[in-house]
Amino acid sequence: MIAKDSVKSRLDRPDVGISFTEFSYMLLQAYDFLHLYQAHGCTMQLGGSDQWGNITMGAELVRKVAGGSAFGVTSPLLVKSDGTKFGKSESGAMYLDPEMTSPFAMHQFFLNTEDSLVIHLLKSFTFLSHDEINELEVATNERAHERLAQRTLANEVVAYVHSPEVAQAAEQAGRALFSEAIRDLDEATLIQVMADAPSSTISRQAIMDGKPLLDLLVECGLATSRGESRRFIDQGGVYLNNLKAERETVDLSDVLHDRYVVLRRGRRQTHLVVLA
Repeated sequence: MIAKDSVKSRLDRPDVGISFTEFSYMLLQAYDFLHLYQAHGCTMQLGGSDQWGNITMGAELVRKVAGGSAFGVTSPLLVKSDGTKFGKSESGAMYLDPEMTSPFAMHQFFLNTEDSLVIHLLKSFTFLSHDEINELEVATNERAHERLAQRTLANEVVAYVHSPEVAQAAEQAGRALFSEAIRDLDEATLIQVMADAPSSTISRQAIMDGKPLLDLLVECGLATSRGESRRFIDQGGVYLNNLKAERETVDLSDVLHDRYVVLRRGRRQTHLVVLA
């Protein structure tokens, strides 16, 4: 291992060095390959291109200890637009288990793919034909605002990982986020849709008594004063469950699933009010 140029060059530089964790990682992965070879007859290891050194060390260990032949196959590393890889050690990792990454969150992740990356991901993650992807590339170049490629990518991935029905539900939930259809979402989906929005708790009694909307906007941080709240409402920029606010109070008729109220100021500033 120390003979490898990538390791030797770092050990020779006192200003860089190498951590014990990183140093031992290669050894442990190599031993894993040896154990799999001896216990299960495993002769091939697959991995991303960043694992090449670890894989070849395992093959070398198999040759020296067991006198056998082992092989490695690597594929180009898939990276996001910021250059970081798709992986569990990176932020924003996507898990196939719906308990760890909900279908809605997965759909939104791919829906937000940048134009510069979306065609590459369509080629990597879907089974669309070459002609279909070429058409989506033309659409992205000519009508990027439609985000047709991103919507196709999100639907195809979620449909493949979960099911077409789940993909359709995730797409509908995304559309409901800024439409009146938010009232039609089941409670679990509503919570998923609002997962990234700030939230606050208010007493149920306050809502039963009729909570002044001017005060609620201030308490939720959507306005700095009652006067500013009034100005936002008069300008038509305040929404209650995605309906333009036209009343002065919030009451139980506005509560979703007997517990939630969705406030929005402008197009993107949302807030989830939870009754306690």
